[in-house]
Amino acid sequence: MKITVYAISKNESKFVDRWMDSMREADEIVVLDTGSSDDTVEKLRRRGAKVKTETVTPWRFDVARNRSMELVSEDTDICVCTDLDEVFDKGWRNELEKVWYKGAGQAVYRYAWSVLPDGSDGVSFWYEKIHARYGYRWTHPVHEILERVDGKPSVKVRAENIHLKHYPDPSKSRAQYLPLLEMSVRECPDDDRNMHYLGREYMFRGRWDDCIRTLTKHLAMPSATWKDERAASMRFIARSYSNKGEKSIARDWYLRAIAEAPHLREAYVELARLLYDCGEWDGVIYFASCALAVVERPETYMNDATAWGALPYDLRSIAYYNTGRYDSALSDVRSALRFEPKDERLLSNERLIALKCADKV
Repeated sequence: MKITVYAISKNESKFVDRWMDSMREADEIVVLDTGSSDDTVEKLRRRGAKVKTETVTPWRFDVARNRSMELVSEDTDICVCTDLDEVFDKGWRNELEKVWYKGAGQAVYRYAWSVLPDGSDGVSFWYEKIHARYGYRWTHPVHEILERVDGKPSVKVRAENIHLKHYPDPSKSRAQYLPLLEMSVRECPDDDRNMHYLGREYMFRGRWDDCIRTLTKHLAMPSATWKDERAASMRFIARSYSNKGEKSIARDWYLRAIAEAPHLREAYVELARLLYDCGEWDGVIYFASCALAVVERPETYMNDATAWGALPYDLRSIAYYNTGRYDSALSDVRSALRFEPKDERLLSNERLIALKCADKV
């Protein structure tokens, strides 16, 4: 079985050695460099990658990935698409060979979009950028997806022991994302996924009204039926109203998000945080408790690492403290410290609450 890793690159010299170390389990590594001005190309070639340089104008991620896929040898069985800021856990090839079979089209595996300081996954979900050599193409200018050329469903295998981690370069600009998303929506106005991404990008840019308008449109689309994504759109609308100072409207949207997807923690936590800002302590306790009652973390990209860390315990601890329930406050701040044991604010809160508990005795 021949396995080829393929990628696109531009000015990623600092990632080359780590990426090549991770990808060397493949039989072949090919890269399309789209205009590096540093020594990315030279370093890749020294490490054994086959590199072609080409300018993609106008820039689109789908075009670049399709060009890079063309570099893969014809006798390859499995293609593995990664970026240079991503790293596989060791042994990924062996795990892929265990689950792959003749007729399989794609492999689904764990992907950590962000990695926390302690090395654990932040935002994580299941990815499917490993695929058969023929019959696939990339589509959409950004947030590109892999699809079958014939439009039929892809046969997927689940590779639970493959784990890919993303270590992004924070200095890289996201400036190109918004115009590419706007282009993507113009090209496919009925694609609910692209509409959701565009609204989210407006939120990231602080364009609150554009976010509200776009995500309201997303929610009205007949194809927008995935409850997790719908709830996320509602949360982002709520955030936008909160940033506009319209807290009561934000609260209503958070409640809608909870009703849409009560199996997700995020809306409960964000509403608890909103109520914290308003000093509504009983509400904080209630919604933080609702969040903590959700114990199964979803496998989609909709999960937010903060909802699965110290935050819900931290919020509830402060609310318990402000309502005089010091024993409960101490228990929760200690739960928060299990996630962030060196956080000075949490440590200070623990000392203060412990003194209150001692005074009661």
